[in-house]
Amino acid sequence: MKRLLISVLILVPSLMLAGQDKAVKWYTIEEAVKLTAANPRPIFIDTYTDWCGWCKKMDKDVFTDPVIAGILNNEYYPVKFNAESKDPVMFNNKKFINDGTLNGVHQLAYALLNGKLSYPTVVFLNSKGELITPVPGYRSAKEFEPLLEYFAGNKWQTQNFDDFSKTFTGKIQ
Repeated sequence: MKRLLISVLILVPSLMLAGQDKAVKWYTIEEAVKLTAANPRPIFIDTYTDWCGWCKKMDKDVFTDPVIAGILNNEYYPVKFNAESKDPVMFNNKKFINDGTLNGVHQLAYALLNGKLSYPTVVFLNSKGELITPVPGYRSAKEFEPLLEYFAGNKWQTQNFDDFSKTFTGKIQ
């Protein structure tokens, strides 16, 4: 009886976490574009800088949440992009660089954020690599979940976010 109870106590939590990812599988933008060409999904880009405290808080508190990681890994191709990277990036048949002319900001970050440089900013692209919208600012995992679901399910094409939020029931309590 004692062994059965111990087995149940071990098995139940692991079954509850089944299907939930513990870590986000991050891609480069080039990898995400290649993957979506073969298996279409929207692309999610976390635009950050090394010096951004709120970016680090998102990494620690939001992207480690198993519900958030599961949505990102299963509904998107998630990309982590340093807005001050020195590496050239090919995106939509154009080469983007950081040549110092934008005060150390990478040309791709500038383009994705529509010149509004605020960190963290997450960017949603459709499966064709076209910009849907950048969303600036830190959000908790509970606040972030409806945002991810809104853009993953293409609900943004037929419903505004406020209306969607009123009926959204998330998994994060």
